[in-house]
Amino acid sequence: MRPLQLTRILEEEFRSAASGAHTPVMIWGPPGVGKSQIVAQVAERHDAVMIDIRLSQMEPSDLRGIPFRTGDVVDWAVPAMLPDVERHGPVGILFLDEITSAAPTVSAAAYQLILDRRLGHYQVPEGWVIFAAGNRQGDRGISYVMPSPLANRFSHFEIEAHLDDWVRWAFDQEIDNRVIGFLRLRPELLFDFDAEHNPTAFPTPRSWEFAHRALRKFDGDVALGEALQACVGPAAGMQLHAFVQHAEELPNLDEILAGEAPPPPDPVDLQYAIAAALISRATRAAKEEKLDSVLGPVLNYAGRLPQREVGVMLVCDLLRCIGQEPVFAAPEFQPWAQQVAELLIYE
Repeated sequence: MRPLQLTRILEEEFRSAASGAHTPVMIWGPPGVGKSQIVAQVAERHDAVMIDIRLSQMEPSDLRGIPFRTGDVVDWAVPAMLPDVERHGPVGILFLDEITSAAPTVSAAAYQLILDRRLGHYQVPEGWVIFAAGNRQGDRGISYVMPSPLANRFSHFEIEAHLDDWVRWAFDQEIDNRVIGFLRLRPELLFDFDAEHNPTAFPTPRSWEFAHRALRKFDGDVALGEALQACVGPAAGMQLHAFVQHAEELPNLDEILAGEAPPPPDPVDLQYAIAAALISRATRAAKEEKLDSVLGPVLNYAGRLPQREVGVMLVCDLLRCIGQEPVFAAPEFQPWAQQVAELLIYE
């Protein structure tokens, strides 16, 4: 399942809590694919609290609470980390992360919390949803087989890395456009994990964000190559470093956006780099409500790129990042569309 599709499902599950139709969701996926981040973004979009409980670090008593004597009976103190309307608000997300890495005794303690939304006298507030996430058996992490009684308490979705969805997120988060351009050139490197060799650093959506941070810290420094390899592994890191060095030969973006339009580069990697840079500038302009001044020159330049597929990719990413309405309304869009009509596939 694509990350964008999973986001829509989690959004609907969040809204469904108000009508009592929520079903706990279990998210399966390899390490670094963005499971936790997607859940956090849903909470942020609704301005709701997300309580992140890492079950792999828990003991059964951490969930059940501590017993104490009240007269002739023993009661249980409810853990402060569990959702409470007064402390956390009437709506929110209880996120049980790393659930497949939890010891079986901890998983058993979570059964009642997940299905019945209660533990002893404690009751999960009605407006709160329950999401969980974990790695699959073949991902070489610490993982237990999920017991059938626990598995039957969830609806299950498996997420995979998807470049279009990651690119859309990356432009919105202002990830370095050289990282985006490189992955458009080498899409197979978005996620490249060999479980049999169990590497320490390898390409994932999460580690490419680390590479972006490395570029922020070490750009122009002799340590940049090593820093990139430390984030995404030796092979991908060296290739990204070479791409970044070659990207220094890009045409001047300000001249392109001013309509002066210097000749497009011939090397394919530079065409991907300039496309990513232009989308990044257009996305930023849309946030600043200055899109009208840059959209026309970007569309004109897309039509001039020697590798026409790169121009199509540029415009498709524009549609994902800033929406269809402003792109379709631009006077420069129709001439570009006619120019590449035989490359377009309509659904």
